[in-house]
Amino acid sequence: MRAVVMHAPRDVRVEDVADATLQKPTDAVIRLAATCICGSDLWPYRGTDEVSEPLHMGHEYAGTVEEVGAEVRDIKVGDFVIGSFFASDNTCEICRAGYQTSCIHREVLGTSGGAQAERMRVPLADGTLVATPGQPDADLLPSLLAASDVLGTGWFGAVAAEAGPGKTVAVVGDGAVGLCAVLAAKQLGAERIIISSRHADRQALAREFGATDVLEERGEDFIAAVGGLTDGLGAHCAVEAVGTHESMHQAIGATRAGGHVGFVGVLHDVAITGDDIFMTHVHLHGGPAPVRRFLPELIQLVWDRTIDPGKVFDLTLPLDQAAEGYRAMNERRATKVLLTI
Repeated sequence: MRAVVMHAPRDVRVEDVADATLQKPTDAVIRLAATCICGSDLWPYRGTDEVSEPLHMGHEYAGTVEEVGAEVRDIKVGDFVIGSFFASDNTCEICRAGYQTSCIHREVLGTSGGAQAERMRVPLADGTLVATPGQPDADLLPSLLAASDVLGTGWFGAVAAEAGPGKTVAVVGDGAVGLCAVLAAKQLGAERIIISSRHADRQALAREFGATDVLEERGEDFIAAVGGLTDGLGAHCAVEAVGTHESMHQAIGATRAGGHVGFVGVLHDVAITGDDIFMTHVHLHGGPAPVRRFLPELIQLVWDRTIDPGKVFDLTLPLDQAAEGYRAMNERRATKVLLTI
């Protein structure tokens, strides 16, 4: 089968690799209908994360089940399914509390072969995969694929920030996750949604998703601008969707005393001092999004055409052109790239 393999920073190749196969009785093998490139894939692409050996890339997926192991009971051959970037049993105590990405039996999907491929093995299939109500129309595919990560991650960011009716939400980051956090905050009933963005196309989509205010300021200037929009109090809550030291402090600084920050950007070199949290009374909650917790609800919202998160994909390429997709996202010529199989 064909799959995307990163050999070194900026060295992405599409290669023939061994077919995905069942390895455990709880596995399923799916044929991908589409996959995509994540902003977090750019960390190793840029050399921020070490690439010490060839990496099979990708963790976002939607497709049709081709095989199931002997112990798989709920997922059936022929089901169209979406799953999270962590495999989970969805039955342990941690999963039942809603944190499937910390499942005591969790597996990172990349350890079983990446999702940027024609087929993939999914461990713990019954706990990880959620079937759609039927076979989806082609136009729903981008939004269903978005549910596998960026929509679920943005949704968790908004939930962790306690976005809701009457609240003002500040979103730091205008990538696919940040844009989906705007959509989530709107669906959760937020009254005012402020996003930091300097890109006209992303600004337009943010407004379509529900942003009421778009600010081009960053850092202290963004914090001051949010204060100016909130009588000097700051936002009730903020979603941090980048993962840098600067973005985290921007989110904390834009949040009023007693407010909540949901952080879902993959953190790199972030340092938080005691004063950052002790003197501000700001609550921090986040981490790898438990997408599996939200998948049934998000799939239904997409299925009913209530939301259309697939609009975050602004470049579609065939799998064999994945290297160009990485370049486009790295150079900010694309927000998020969908790869067709």
